[in-house]
Amino acid sequence: MSVLIFADQAEGHIKKATLEVLSYGAALAQSLQTTATAVVLGSIENPADLGKYGIKKVLVAAGAAFAHLDGQVFTQAIVQAAAAEDAKVIVFPHNADGKAVAPRVAARLKAGMVAGVIALPDVSGGGFVVRKNVFSGKAFADISITSPVKVISLNPNSFRIKEGEGQAEVVPFQPNVSAPKVKVTAVNKVSGEVPLSEAEIVVSGGRGLKGPENWGMVEDLARVLGAATACSRPVADAHWRPHHEHVGQTGLTIRPNLYIAIGISGAIQHLAGVNGSKVIVVINKDPEAPFFKAADYGIVGDAFEVVPAFTAAVKKLKGLG
Repeated sequence: MSVLIFADQAEGHIKKATLEVLSYGAALAQSLQTTATAVVLGSIENPADLGKYGIKKVLVAAGAAFAHLDGQVFTQAIVQAAAAEDAKVIVFPHNADGKAVAPRVAARLKAGMVAGVIALPDVSGGGFVVRKNVFSGKAFADISITSPVKVISLNPNSFRIKEGEGQAEVVPFQPNVSAPKVKVTAVNKVSGEVPLSEAEIVVSGGRGLKGPENWGMVEDLARVLGAATACSRPVADAHWRPHHEHVGQTGLTIRPNLYIAIGISGAIQHLAGVNGSKVIVVINKDPEAPFFKAADYGIVGDAFEVVPAFTAAVKKLKGLG
């Protein structure tokens, strides 16, 4: 039972979520007493370096067909890679690309699929049981996959990246795929130092900030922490911040190591997108705000007083003056 990992990349660079999936796939292969193979659709620098994450072989399919994500084209390639490697488990990152491709691959292979797993499967006794969050993160579900081929996707920030030494065997791969039906006419890149989906620290603001003119203090704190910025849905709906920063049930679901919520009440819809965070800090002047029940640390106080003082303390700690 070999393990195949979709090594998602962008503009020739492997994404952080992919490094997590590579480490996860390698650990899974070890528990199954088999090897891990990565498949790269497009070109990356030094694909042999993926061996540092426990990968033994890398299939590289370069070409114009893989210049941009086309779910159908990528599905065809990965299905052929799975056949070539006799893969019985296929692992994807649970990101936008993985969500577009993994279900298609599962359908093509008549494979059982579980999306958004958070831990290695339990393979004792010949079974294959995976765990994921359910009910907006309030509970866990352990799901047994019994099909011959299994497809899973890994939630971001659910598995520690394990980097060691070693080089993978690089094998050119030429799948027979149809011409892409998706035509990309323009690419508008989101500005910012840290992509929200990959951030380990996130500073988020809500209506308690009273207006977009006060967002500077959120950005200042994020800057000194090396964090990404996010917002609640009302903030995005009011056009104080762009919608790609909206986290919650109807926005992005994130799992950073540290989530700082400023002026956010903590409605269940917002919590659904962030309660997988390892540590939650809430700053709100309302001591009855629901968010405090989910917080690891809480500060009851005026954000306009607390946040600048918080930022100054971080600067002092880091020697930034």
